Amino acid sequence: MTKQEIISNLPYSKPFLFVDEILNIDENGVEGSYTFDASLDFYKGHFKDNPVTPGVILTEVMAQIGVVCLGLFLLNNTLSKNNVIALTSANIEFLKPVFPNEKVMVISEKIFFRFGKLKCKVKMINEREEEVCNGIISGIVYSK
Repeated sequence: MTKQEIISNLPYSKPFLFVDEILNIDENGVEGSYTFDASLDFYKGHFKDNPVTPGVILTEVMAQIGVVCLGLFLLNNTLSKNNVIALTSANIEFLKPVFPNEKVMVISEKIFFRFGKLKCKVKMINEREEEVCNGIISGIVYSK
């Protein structure tokens, strides 16, 4: 499965697709990037006159790149219409704000993948190579 095929098989679409590019991927982890467009709706109210990307969105970016993209790669596209990908847990520490038009990179290392559950150590860095947030995220694939 190619990097572009992984992105096209993600169960998201704009405006909730938070993966621009997969830079590297193998059985042990993934690196990918996303740029936060200033026109995204959540910036209008978070915060007035000083927009900052909400932590829940940072977590979602980390989950989409660091867990879902890697999961699709590990499953080798065996995901069927009867399967659902779901977040099971996230423990994230937020270190720096992310502003509109910032590009971030997500780096994920697989901790384990068994019985349909993928657990990863994930971090996000900005273009200045500063760590923005990090944590452990888990997801599962299950049949409907």
